[in-house]
Amino acid sequence: MNLRIGHLSTFYHTSILMMARDTMGAGVEWKLFGTGPAIVHAFERNEIDLAYIGLPPAIIGIAGGVNIKCIAGGHVEGTVICGAGRFRGQPELNDLALILGHFAGHNIGVPGKGSIHDVILTECISMYQPDRDIRIINYKWADQVLEAMHRGEISAAFGTPALAVAVMRYTDGKILCPPSRLYPDNPSYGILVKSELLHTKRDDIEQFLALHEETTSFLRKKPGKAAKIISDYVGIVDESFIMDTLKVSPKYCSALTAGYISSTMGFVKILKRLGYIEHEISSGEIFDTSLIQKIHPGKDHYSDGICP
Repeated sequence: MNLRIGHLSTFYHTSILMMARDTMGAGVEWKLFGTGPAIVHAFERNEIDLAYIGLPPAIIGIAGGVNIKCIAGGHVEGTVICGAGRFRGQPELNDLALILGHFAGHNIGVPGKGSIHDVILTECISMYQPDRDIRIINYKWADQVLEAMHRGEISAAFGTPALAVAVMRYTDGKILCPPSRLYPDNPSYGILVKSELLHTKRDDIEQFLALHEETTSFLRKKPGKAAKIISDYVGIVDESFIMDTLKVSPKYCSALTAGYISSTMGFVKILKRLGYIEHEISSGEIFDTSLIQKIHPGKDHYSDGICP
């Protein structure tokens, strides 16, 4: 297998477990990026062949002429609202408009412009608090959002479950709205590939997807063992931090379900309405399900959660 794979630092992506377990072997080059939009730019510059990425930045890239396809899922519902402990959230407040209303005149931090977290935040403000002075600050790396919370530069953060756990541990913050209540079925990340490789490197891509599917299964069925492997590999957080992260949004699978695709197409309309893209694109321009249907036929596992 000879692939250049772009990935993020997200703990629950199969990339981290694959690297830690040396699943891929020789011939694979892993490249770390700070955000999904940066990965799209790398595709555009022909620096990577395949990548882990949230679907909104991929849609923006495809609409702009980047020739990539989503060929598998990985996780859904990966965006969380967390904030300083003085603010009220669910279950005390069961209304997103009221939760966002706390932040009139405040700054909310979120990873890069065009990331899935940025798009969800922008859409939520436009829907629930369009007339409030809520300022969005974009950061190139998720770690910078945490640092901004610690400094008091922002009052809330939109980001991954790992960011939410870090905010709770290191800034005395809390989750204000869990991912399942914020934007159900949102395509937290999928596997994107340069379209031409589905012809020129199809065997390599299929082999990668088989390993990706096996690794999502390992993460669901043996989360404790996975947490130890990840913790030992990254060396900066303990097993309990990884386990807490996995539990915040435990919806892992490689399948491309009707819900996953439908949610993605909802983002197409949102991105057009918010001005991120100039025209809508079709599901056929975004997805190629042929390989994952072969590797993962039958029922998906997103709703299975993780084993205790």
